[in-house]
Amino acid sequence: MSSAPVFCMGGGGFTMEPGRPDLDAYILSLAPVHRPRILFLPTASGDPQDQILRFGRVFGSWPCRPRILSLFHLEDDLDEPLEHLILSQDIIYVGGGSMRNLLALWRAHGIAELLLEANRRGTVLAGLSAGAMCWMQGGVSKSSGRPEPIDGLGLIPGSLSVHARQQPERGVVYRDAVASGRLPDGWTADDYAGLLFVDGVLEEAVACRPDASVVQVQRRRDGRLVETLVPVRRLEPVTTEHVEDAVARHTGEGPAPMDVRDELRLVRRIRGRALAGRPARGARRAS
Repeated sequence: MSSAPVFCMGGGGFTMEPGRPDLDAYILSLAPVHRPRILFLPTASGDPQDQILRFGRVFGSWPCRPRILSLFHLEDDLDEPLEHLILSQDIIYVGGGSMRNLLALWRAHGIAELLLEANRRGTVLAGLSAGAMCWMQGGVSKSSGRPEPIDGLGLIPGSLSVHARQQPERGVVYRDAVASGRLPDGWTADDYAGLLFVDGVLEEAVACRPDASVVQVQRRRDGRLVETLVPVRRLEPVTTEHVEDAVARHTGEGPAPMDVRDELRLVRRIRGRALAGRPARGARRAS
């Protein structure tokens, strides 16, 4: 049975790069509906107020229905069953921070199983840093200070190391872990680059900066590693004008749409640029 896409960023998005919404627009474009319901989980950083406010500023102005799930304030913020909230989303976006703490809290609240079930039912999963590695079989976490291999949820076959160019010490530990068999083959991703998986297979890599790269890391039978640069598609910039135009239309401050097609064109001024030049599903996949 097929599942919804999973998008894993090495770093970037609204929590790291305010004013550069290209990767966030790409995430929004992955939903198959007009105004997707998108839920943000800032668990890995302890539900910090600044992340919550940034999420609201960005996605609250776009053609979507944003929500936030704070596990540290469940009694105050949750007005519906947790299962219903998670399984009713079109997109679930997970922030960065401590992967170890993230997984521990998810498992304690029964959220890990709900997220996997949501993906099977069609919910797009996305995240950066810890929020990207958590979907893989494993990654490299700095939750304890020093980089160390850690197991993930195993939704995506393979492993991932993030902030590759920005934190090279992670890469040293990651390559040793793959060479020793502690982690399976996988990828390293720079900040501002991401990998899109469909049915567990890498469909494409994208980036919002020209120097952001993705590298595939594979272990040979003799224990040596083979590293291959993955082709990365540069996303078209999403400008403030695109956002303001969509906001005006959806708040009624802009001209009324002529018909449904006109409305869709305006929404795509945000979402369509993220899809520009993207190959048809299944047209190009890397192993």
